[in-house]
Amino acid sequence: MPQGARRTVGQVGVVVVLAVAVAGFLSVAAERHGFFDLHVYHGALSHWVHDGGEVYDYLKPRSKYGFTYPPFAALVMLPMAYLSWHLAILVSVTSTLVASAVVIWWLLDPVAVRAGWSRWFTLAVAVCLAAAFEPMRETVNFGQVNMLLLFLVAVDLLWLAPRGSRWLGVGIGLATAIKLTPGIFLIYLLVTGRWRAAATATAAAAAATLTAAALFPDASREFWTQAIWNTDRVGDLEFISNQSWQGVVARLDPGSPSTLLWLLLVALTVALWARRCRSAVAAGDEATGFALTGVVMCLVSPVTWVHHLVWLIPALILLVDDAVAAPAGSRRRRGLLAFAAVAYLVLCSRLVWHWERGFGGVDGFVFSNFYVWISVALLVALPVRRPDGGPTAPDGGPDRESAGGAERAGVAQLGQGERGAAAGHRHRVGGLLAVR
Repeated sequence: MPQGARRTVGQVGVVVVLAVAVAGFLSVAAERHGFFDLHVYHGALSHWVHDGGEVYDYLKPRSKYGFTYPPFAALVMLPMAYLSWHLAILVSVTSTLVASAVVIWWLLDPVAVRAGWSRWFTLAVAVCLAAAFEPMRETVNFGQVNMLLLFLVAVDLLWLAPRGSRWLGVGIGLATAIKLTPGIFLIYLLVTGRWRAAATATAAAAAATLTAAALFPDASREFWTQAIWNTDRVGDLEFISNQSWQGVVARLDPGSPSTLLWLLLVALTVALWARRCRSAVAAGDEATGFALTGVVMCLVSPVTWVHHLVWLIPALILLVDDAVAAPAGSRRRRGLLAFAAVAYLVLCSRLVWHWERGFGGVDGFVFSNFYVWISVALLVALPVRRPDGGPTAPDGGPDRESAGGAERAGVAQLGQGERGAAAGHRHRVGGLLAVR
């Protein structure tokens, strides 16, 4: 059998074994949420369309949870009211898997090309690993929309931005109109000086919101004057799944959490994020700016349930990319791979849930908030890369100790044919994804 055929057979075998192992892990470790959030969406929309009620008046039976998204989200989800329950599940799961695969592909494909890996094999392994990732499991099992929103933002920053498209900002605007938290990416555009793109995002969000208001004035009035302020519809801030700074502060003193402490933590986090994002974009590293903004959104949002942490996936992928770009056998490569592996494994483990019913004491403080500490570490330590593939120093300049070695290592891993393919790929994406 030719060497190439043996390699393909071996890769197929690895993917099959990994897929079986992940399926076994999911059968044991995955929580069965019964598509709880999808039940809320489907029930609220059916109540609105078929029963003549208001979408924000609906509460899932035997719960306090109702539809919490803006009216434009109800407009986008409106076809769900005409789907059977099992078809709604199929659409939810399929759309999440497709959106996840596309985003992972955009981030990983340049790595595979540069490192000389089989592209299909790289994607297959990554998708298997993503399936075991607790935030992804929770997103699928709840029937959540997180990956669809991440996809809309990625269209802007990983697809349109490299091409200098005048439509840059539309995806961010639509994501913000569906759920308010992606609005931080509009701030990201402002912080990094993309005024036109920020204006486009604002216009897209405003147009979507006004369209929903024109079509559904009563629902819009209720959301913007009442439902948006009703935090009881969201859940308790101290609940262990809330892995944001607000969750940390609430668990410190569930009876009277300190608003001042939370605002101080948010201010310091945003200041660091703004500095790092400006450095990333100045270095031509839009992918890291995108990843850092996803991380900071999780930290500063008042509520970041575990399933929202799919926004950490880009940062974890880029850690692996940075490790591959570092010189073989270097301390930098070992450190980055160890960081990525520990973060990934912890975020597969359901670690924080062991402190769900008791998060007092030192161990409770440390471990009940462990996903927050991972987000902080990613915000602080995710490297910024220059267009030539080398890392930057903390001040945004080149890291002279390792930049040359990293570039040489990246080139050495490519044969002549792979170098040609990589060059073509860099040209195709307009230079941005060459960083990654």
